[in-house]
Amino acid sequence: MPTFARVDLAFERGEGAWLVATTGERYLDFTSGVAVNALGHAHPRLVEALSAQAARLLHVSNLFRIPESERLAERLCAQSFADYVFFANSGAEAMEGAIKTARKFHAVNGAPERVRIITFEGAFHGRTLATLAAGGQKKYLDGFGPVVEGFDQVPFGDIAAVKRVIGPATAAILVEPIQGEGGVRVASNQFLRELRVLADRNGALLIFDEVQTGMGRTGDLFAYQHTGVTPDIMALAKALGGGFPVGAFLTTAEAGKGMTAGTHGSTFGGNPLAMAAGNAVLDVMLAPGFFERLRGIALLLKQRLAEMKDRHPGVIAEVRGEGLLIGLRSVVPNGQLVDALRAEKLLTVAAGDNVVRLLPPLIVEEADILEAVNRIDRAASAIERAAGRPVEQETVR
Repeated sequence: MPTFARVDLAFERGEGAWLVATTGERYLDFTSGVAVNALGHAHPRLVEALSAQAARLLHVSNLFRIPESERLAERLCAQSFADYVFFANSGAEAMEGAIKTARKFHAVNGAPERVRIITFEGAFHGRTLATLAAGGQKKYLDGFGPVVEGFDQVPFGDIAAVKRVIGPATAAILVEPIQGEGGVRVASNQFLRELRVLADRNGALLIFDEVQTGMGRTGDLFAYQHTGVTPDIMALAKALGGGFPVGAFLTTAEAGKGMTAGTHGSTFGGNPLAMAAGNAVLDVMLAPGFFERLRGIALLLKQRLAEMKDRHPGVIAEVRGEGLLIGLRSVVPNGQLVDALRAEKLLTVAAGDNVVRLLPPLIVEEADILEAVNRIDRAASAIERAAGRPVEQETVR
């Protein structure tokens, strides 16, 4: 179906942070499949794990125990607040499960009327009918009939607005620690702490959508870990499988107590091949020094991007984000900047608020960072030349 406005560009192979097009041209990949390819392309640990598992067993269904699934669930719980994990196939499925879990929690506690969930303007939680309603963006909802009921949307970061709408029918508050699709808008730790207090005071659950921020993207395994705020439910996907489709939602034992046998399911969720991918990703990320190195690389990128903002104020208005989830708020239309960067063979992705996202793989090398910054410099200079503005000649080193 013609549902994607695809660029006329295709790739045949990749290695690390680089992709090779069918034309033979090399591109520096700072999109990572939209925050999916956390280990880059053709990572040997992931390739080996998938190949070995494929030779043994692909799928058995959740009618039986799946040891690989049990192992990944145990590891995710050991590294997080959670007691339970449900494996799905995508971020939208993970969010659907999180929404169902929050509503079921109140039903088993004798309050089935508590079904409403507070969400935030600019959010993106998926493309299913319920997750579209949670995101509340008109451009995605138009034409699909009645909007799924049960979501109260307020401005992002506005705690007073949350206080106005929270009430006896509120089941949960749902928030992204950083709105990725919404423009790399970072929720302050203070705002998240106040949401936690409000949820507790009102008997509601706190749900973090970490589909994009989770699995190392912000410098820790999960973004919540550096906020000082722990959710009751958390959704993951994207980088969890390193490129293989895997989604999950994690809960405390209390929040998940309503999800008993038969209340939720998935044909493919937690299959052995997907679990081999997830365990391989964790093997790499939990190795000593992985996150220390990642945070150093992220700091280097942000410092060099700050220099680019100063050199090209007519193109780049702001650098925002955490870890390797970075946004350049653009002065020119963000699509123009994305195109100019692609002309320099640097792949990026647009977001809301006129932002261009930089999402390099977490294994990106320092040399790749410096090369990307040089390409950003050249792209910004090209935009300035086209607009008749003076261009500095110095190349970033």
